[in-house]
Amino acid sequence: MRDALLALNDATLLFCVSMYLGTGWSLVLFSFPSRPSLTVSNYYDQFVPQVTRATRFFTVMTMVMIATAVVMLISEIRTAYVIAPIVVLAGVLVATGLTVKFILPLNRRMAAHLTDPDELGSVLDRWMRLNWVRVLLWTVQWSAMAAYFAVKSR
Repeated sequence: MRDALLALNDATLLFCVSMYLGTGWSLVLFSFPSRPSLTVSNYYDQFVPQVTRATRFFTVMTMVMIATAVVMLISEIRTAYVIAPIVVLAGVLVATGLTVKFILPLNRRMAAHLTDPDELGSVLDRWMRLNWVRVLLWTVQWSAMAAYFAVKSR
């Protein structure tokens, strides 16, 4: 029973890092290229409601990730496999800090209905640069979990 619960825990963490990976690369591949077409008259509907929903969802999911990473870390504490939850946990904490300190204030500025095209451009450009960093962190987290399952399955 214990092994089944730990496997479910680890699979849940893999699911969560996969959600972040998919969301991040979706942003880069499908949303970032539309940046030049965003104006003060159209950015709000294409950006704010989606980001608001994502923020709510990922806030809860991040708490699940921290809890499952801690359980995984404890269960692998005396093995080399402990590297995976350490990498994931560190990545989650750094990405969360980046989000709270730098990205959420930009989200709030955009939610306030920006009307100056130069300000919108500046905010969007900064938001995209910061999200590139987050996507790279999410990619590292997913890679750690993928390596964990690949190595552990042998």
